[in-house]
Amino acid sequence: MEIRLAGKSDAPALVEFNQAMALETEGKNLDTQILQSGVESVFHDEKKGFYVVAEENGQIAGGLMITFEWSDWRDSWFWWIQSVYILPGFRGRGIYRLLYEFVKELALEKKDVCGFRLYVEKANERAQTVYEKLGMKASHYLMYEELI
Repeated sequence: MEIRLAGKSDAPALVEFNQAMALETEGKNLDTQILQSGVESVFHDEKKGFYVVAEENGQIAGGLMITFEWSDWRDSWFWWIQSVYILPGFRGRGIYRLLYEFVKELALEKKDVCGFRLYVEKANERAQTVYEKLGMKASHYLMYEELI
C-alpha cells in the first residue's frame, strides 16, 4: 500500500469517494458537477488544502482531505481531516491509520501545526473507535452551522 499526496489525476476517484461517503453516511446524493469542481479547486489553490490517497496495485483504495484553521491562541495551524473514505473492500486493513500517520509526519515536518481536528457523525461509533485508537479524543466543543 502506497500512501502519497494526491495529484490532479486522482480527482475522479476522490469525486467518487465523496459521492459514496455522502450516500453512506447521510443518505445524500451530491451534485456531481459541483462536487467535481470543488475537488478540482483544491488542486488549483493550495490555500484550500490537499488530498492524501492510499493506492494499491494502481487502484486508489482510500483518501482524505486536509484543510487549515489558524489558531491565534496557539500561533499555529490546526489541520482538519475531512472527506475520509476507504473503499468497502479495503476496510478493516488499517488504511486510515496509514493515511493518518502520513499526514502526521507531514505536520511534524512543518513545525507550525498544533494538532488535528475532524468531524464524525455522532452515530458512527466504528469511526470514533478508530480515531480514539490513534490517540484522538472527543472535543468538548459542539458544532453549530447555518447553511446559506
